[in-house]
Amino acid sequence: MDFSIATLLSHLSDDKLATGKLLEKKLGCEDDPESCEKLQVILDALERLGMVVKERGRYRRVIEENIVEAKLRCSSKEFCFAIQDIEDADDIYVSKNHLSNAWNGDRVLVKIIREGTRRRSPEGEVRLILERANPSLLAQVKQENEQFVAVPLDDRLKFTLNLLENGQNLLENIDHLVHVSVLRYPLGEMPPIGKVTRVLGSTAEAAADTDIVSCKHDLPHNFPPEALEIADNLADFFDSGEKEQLRDLTPLFTFTIEDDTPLDYPPIIENAFSLEKINQNRWQVAIHISDVTRYIERGGLLDKVAKKRGTAVYLGEKVLPLVPAALASRCSLSPQEQRPAISILVTLDDKGELVEYEITRSLIQVDQHFTYQQVRDLLSEEDSEAAPTDTVETLKDLFFSVCPTLKSQRLQRGSFDIQLDKISPYKDEGRGGTVLASNNLPARSLLTEVAILAGKVVAEHLQALKLPCIYCGQSEPDWDELEDLLKLANNLGAELNLTAEEEIKPNDYQNLTRTFSASSSVKVLNYLLQETLKLVRYSSHPLPHFGLAYPSNYTHCLSPLQRYADLWVQRVLKLLLTEGKDRRSKIVKVGVNLGSNSCHGQIHWHILPSQIQEELEEESHLIVSHLNDRSKIAEDAEKDLEGLKKAEKMKEKMGQVFRGLITGVQSYGFFVEISDLLVEGLVHVSSLKDDWYEYRARHSCLVGRKNRVAYRLGDEVEVEIKDVDYYRQQIDLVTVSGGSSASYDDLEEDQL
Repeated sequence: MDFSIATLLSHLSDDKLATGKLLEKKLGCEDDPESCEKLQVILDALERLGMVVKERGRYRRVIEENIVEAKLRCSSKEFCFAIQDIEDADDIYVSKNHLSNAWNGDRVLVKIIREGTRRRSPEGEVRLILERANPSLLAQVKQENEQFVAVPLDDRLKFTLNLLENGQNLLENIDHLVHVSVLRYPLGEMPPIGKVTRVLGSTAEAAADTDIVSCKHDLPHNFPPEALEIADNLADFFDSGEKEQLRDLTPLFTFTIEDDTPLDYPPIIENAFSLEKINQNRWQVAIHISDVTRYIERGGLLDKVAKKRGTAVYLGEKVLPLVPAALASRCSLSPQEQRPAISILVTLDDKGELVEYEITRSLIQVDQHFTYQQVRDLLSEEDSEAAPTDTVETLKDLFFSVCPTLKSQRLQRGSFDIQLDKISPYKDEGRGGTVLASNNLPARSLLTEVAILAGKVVAEHLQALKLPCIYCGQSEPDWDELEDLLKLANNLGAELNLTAEEEIKPNDYQNLTRTFSASSSVKVLNYLLQETLKLVRYSSHPLPHFGLAYPSNYTHCLSPLQRYADLWVQRVLKLLLTEGKDRRSKIVKVGVNLGSNSCHGQIHWHILPSQIQEELEEESHLIVSHLNDRSKIAEDAEKDLEGLKKAEKMKEKMGQVFRGLITGVQSYGFFVEISDLLVEGLVHVSSLKDDWYEYRARHSCLVGRKNRVAYRLGDEVEVEIKDVDYYRQQIDLVTVSGGSSASYDDLEEDQL
């Protein structure tokens, strides 16, 4: 069964009846008798629970009052909150006794049993588990009496699983780190059951870091054999009829620019660019996107596999891709080969203002491939002779004229850059939601301006034509996330006038980055500033985008081989250009250009056939929650790997002394960011042996009762690496020197 109760319920409404056959089709299980049988069992159970009503052999959903859908977030102290998908909705407290065997991360229906107040969260109980978040987990093998059990390493999962031996000698693997698949979740008083699928090592340190991360987040490594077979046998040729349908852009000088990064996956070249100067004051920029939808049939196996994965995951040099390597190679825009593409032709004036655009199906041929390093060398006066003059001039026009004007436009509307030597696998702003500027590869961040422009054009076009789209947005940061950083910056001498009562705006972050650039701790401050930003999220409705300072109408479209959302948007564009109705009736001789912004305001008819329009609208509503979940999992996995690598590095440096910045102060100690390594550790208050230290919440500092030494936000200290917990990525530090003299205010008791 390849669907969850959450997916099933999403296909049911409270005002329309659906047959069992229709549900089988929508869930993609009509050809699988076993899945159809399980579907019927679930429908019967939901009917008994009162969640579904059956009328004349058809089903509809029952919407109960005070029942909300949410995702559980539990702590190691055995209390949980149900987090609703709705922005700014209250988190619902769920006690241990009201979890109904739900685990951390599960998607659930929660019944509110006590309304919230100004100081107290609403309380609820889990009514139904919609989707399990832990089909597998990392654990240690233990033996209790004569039963082997798995004890999860995640301390938010407070249970053990009975293990089936499954032909393995579990006695030899006592205390070993293992990957366990859940065979049965707990039922009433019956414990969960699992089996060991892989022994990772005697300890976490002995296991490969990528294996730990992959198993912890249940990331798929392999594709189904049937999907690999389809990818291997994809046709790689055009017939004359197909070529005639494509706009021939092969005469344009077209180039690709990619990272020169070693990966265990074939290079993905899914974008190419062209640039022409139309006249003294206008440019035409062409952004070409590989036509991946040509090879992935809507609703086919490759489509289902890509949808389930949601996004590629980058674990160092290891890639867990969205699509099989054979398909990626087939779609890749290789030099000197003709390829089908979706091209976005944008006309700009000399100030970077958008004049007009057109989206078209095209035939392109890449003339030259560059790495960002090669671009940097070619743009320098010393190495400009390494390529033909026309090529160098085109690159100079792009990176010295077009991209800087686009950047100027973005900054003028309040957007910002964060200076970090960090490389994203995406040409646009990616999951982080902001442009990362790099001194080492300036061309990379400049090309992001063109990628962002493409996303804006596509979103605005689909919105103007009233077609479904998966939009991208980013919420403003939470004040709680930013407050300590502002205090830290003020303690470093920055004059920042933000208060909790004010709405945080992108322009505030622009001012912060400008202020931080003058600090000697700019690297740490920028890193912490980026950490306060929320992940980009998907929606079927236009959203504001904080990092790009867009009030609405933005999407991702450049990476259909890496993100399913981009593939889905490309499919809508392709349907627009192939199935779209460009005139009201056949009587009208001349139609509008559906790919051009010139058609905006001229269309007063349904562009797509009604059935296709309705299906796309339903898909867009159903899929965004899944894509947001997959994006969050990918982000967590990539950060986990980064944390493990940092912990491993710090383990090697135990006993060494480093200089760092105090970035957080609590009653139990203070956090120090080691400036050179961007690694955070904790100095626990119990390690401060020279005095009794008291916490001053108002001033965010710890103050010695006798010696009047203060440890406050922004103070520099020297710390020694005392201990490292590799798996939990926790680094314990002890102070060697530093801190500051307590002021009169610091010594005062906090007044409540």
